[in-house]
Amino acid sequence: MTTNYDPIAEQYKMSKLQPWRAHVEGFILLKHIGDLSGLSVIDIACGEGFYTRMLRHRGGAQVTGVDLSREMINLARASEAEQRLGIDYRVGDARNLGLDASYDIAVAAYLLNYAHDRAELAAMCNGIARCLKPGGRFVTVNCNPENYFPTAPSYRKYGFETTPVGEWREGTPITWHFFLEDGREFEIENYYLSIQTHEELLRAAGFRDIRWHRAELSPEGEKSYGREFWQDMIDRPPLICIEALL
Repeated sequence: MTTNYDPIAEQYKMSKLQPWRAHVEGFILLKHIGDLSGLSVIDIACGEGFYTRMLRHRGGAQVTGVDLSREMINLARASEAEQRLGIDYRVGDARNLGLDASYDIAVAAYLLNYAHDRAELAAMCNGIARCLKPGGRFVTVNCNPENYFPTAPSYRKYGFETTPVGEWREGTPITWHFFLEDGREFEIENYYLSIQTHEELLRAAGFRDIRWHRAELSPEGEKSYGREFWQDMIDRPPLICIEALL
């Protein structure tokens, strides 16, 4: 996974405040996560705990956040120190979490799209499966492999741009360039792997009933900005939600 989040942790935290995060990304992710009352939840690639805290507020009884970036986990732990929610934050790699199969649901906001190739994606899928109880569920929002990024529209008005690097094929890098309101900019890199590759490797890890949920706009987002503002995001969504049962 190429992107090093340690030096951009604060900037990435700020990017979570961009309206599309709440009105498209968060809306679809939380919709398909559903009620968490009494469930044990792990948020993989949790970053600074943006969604991890929401999972706790939505009823998660035992909530764990894991991220590869130590600086992201430092930010998450600082938030926990300010407002005690009982969340356990850990530095860890999704490919080898080293956790028991004790979770009812695994959640990830952008994880699988950091896999460079089939082998790395397989390791992630296996790592997720190993921490879930039988019958457990995995829900993630992900860079959309259905979107042909070489002809994607400009997403600049939402606060970012996407640029594929080189020939469009399995493993092609996709640069996401973010523009913050304070004038700062930063980039992260994702990688294209097809829907078929995702499904094949999720099934090989033991997942079944794999569902792909297209991006949706929240009623609040439409009311606040108007449907026309969101049309490029909805017509050619750069993100998608994946749900799978173990």
